[in-house]
Amino acid sequence: MTRRALLAVALVLPLAATACSAIRTEKAAPATTSASPSASPTKTTAPPTPASAPALTPSQAQAALITYTDLGEPWAPTQGAATWRDGLLKATTKKPDCQKLLDALYSERLFGTSAHVRAATGLDDTWDDAQLHHQVVAVRPADADRTMAWLKTLPKKCGTFTAATGTGVVQKAAVADGRLPGIGDARQALRTTLTSQNTDGEETTLTLDVAAVRIGDDALLLTNGGLGDVYAEITQAVAELAAQRLTDVRKQARVQV
Repeated sequence: MTRRALLAVALVLPLAATACSAIRTEKAAPATTSASPSASPTKTTAPPTPASAPALTPSQAQAALITYTDLGEPWAPTQGAATWRDGLLKATTKKPDCQKLLDALYSERLFGTSAHVRAATGLDDTWDDAQLHHQVVAVRPADADRTMAWLKTLPKKCGTFTAATGTGVVQKAAVADGRLPGIGDARQALRTTLTSQNTDGEETTLTLDVAAVRIGDDALLLTNGGLGDVYAEITQAVAELAAQRLTDVRKQARVQV
């Protein structure tokens, strides 16, 4: 637990450093073909309103993703989907809202089919076998906010319920509100746990944190889950880093218009 808490604190440093580095790199590209900013000091351009902000290009969306180099040890590029995704997370329940949540967590399409995933990445925690997925999503603000409002109701609607896996194993499920720092224009986090017993009576618990953050007409979706220790402070710190990265990339996209 101590090393995880230290890692969460350490993320504050790359949050500022990597974001500034990315912006400097983007700004440096056109410098060879345009005059220095000091050549026209009186020229000013009003920034576009959020409604007129340009869509991110594929390379910009990719630049908004966090990487294993941002987080350091124990994170590494993913080796593929975790076995628990199909074995435990793909489950059914009789409660409609809870089923909708399970389906959304499994498909990682929390914002619905009308949203467009611009870029996505996955990282593996080599210490605790956790897996972190990060998406940059284009979604209408009203649709994103409706998703946030729905997520907020789930700790009450789906506080505890049962869900069966494809092999018929019954799991005890629980949904709790998650905490996030004041990032983005709207945000919501949840923690879902699925607990079951194998044939030997050994208990297995899948813990999955999900954080959704809207920034203008883009959003980020972050999931952090596994069968071992999954620390909320890691989810919170990575969400803050991801939100700052997306904010900086969006600003740079407007500057380049």
